[in-house]
Amino acid sequence: MYTLLITAEQLGALQSEDARLMVFDCSFELANPAAGAEQYRKAHIPGAVHADLDTALSDPGVVGADGSHRPHADAASGGRHPLPSREKFAMWLSSVGFANDMQAVVYDRQNASYCGRLWWMLKWVGHDAVAILDGGLQAWQAAGGEATGREEPAHFQSNFRLGPPLRRLVGTGEVLAALETGRQTLVDARAPARFRGETEPFDPVAGHIPGALNRPSTRNVGPDGKFRPAAELRTEFEQLLQGREPAGVVHHCGSGVSAVPNLVAMELAGFAPTGLYAGSWSEWCRDPARPVARGG
Repeated sequence: MYTLLITAEQLGALQSEDARLMVFDCSFELANPAAGAEQYRKAHIPGAVHADLDTALSDPGVVGADGSHRPHADAASGGRHPLPSREKFAMWLSSVGFANDMQAVVYDRQNASYCGRLWWMLKWVGHDAVAILDGGLQAWQAAGGEATGREEPAHFQSNFRLGPPLRRLVGTGEVLAALETGRQTLVDARAPARFRGETEPFDPVAGHIPGALNRPSTRNVGPDGKFRPAAELRTEFEQLLQGREPAGVVHHCGSGVSAVPNLVAMELAGFAPTGLYAGSWSEWCRDPARPVARGG
């Protein structure tokens, strides 16, 4: 069972053994949401299922009479990419044929920026056997793996069963209540200029949650698109935390997606699993009553 990362060679070995396995292509482009599906159509690992961030890994929401868009009442978070309920996510997994006895392998073309979302969601619904393909599709092809543009056949319906959550989802109320306690350390994965409030391309307010520390998620991967060595990651997180208790870390970003590579990197570095504020800045900043900080 692979539970964190898997190499292209290890994935190839699983395929040759006819292991109970499902591969998911999570390619996506935030500035062009249709691009991920097109990338999948052009080239994907044979047999891979496309898992689109907007349609499969987020609550689709409802459009109100005034034209406003809001999550369904049972969504597990708010923000620009609200988490669907665990039950609805399990229904999607069943619809694509994923079963509890399968190994899941997730990948993208964007340095694990999007496949981490599915990795985390599977942990959240109790499925531990999920791993990120280190280096993504590029590493797969560099290792001689095939990529195809063929249309994949549909899978038979399965019956994925929910289990106890293996990762912690943190809500806005919990983040707000813990701002003054000292028992929470927020780590913001956005680019420094967005964190400081100098620019904000996606959300209505610029800035960050007071007290948050900034660690852009791009720091976790090297030039080859693979996660950096565990020892380097551990040193950097220890420098970032400066003695703060790692167990109190809660990761967030703009919409709860690019925060996950920081969470994965901490686990690679040997820390215990940490929390995820999935609503993130996009949920936080929509209420003017919540405090906002700017600057470094």
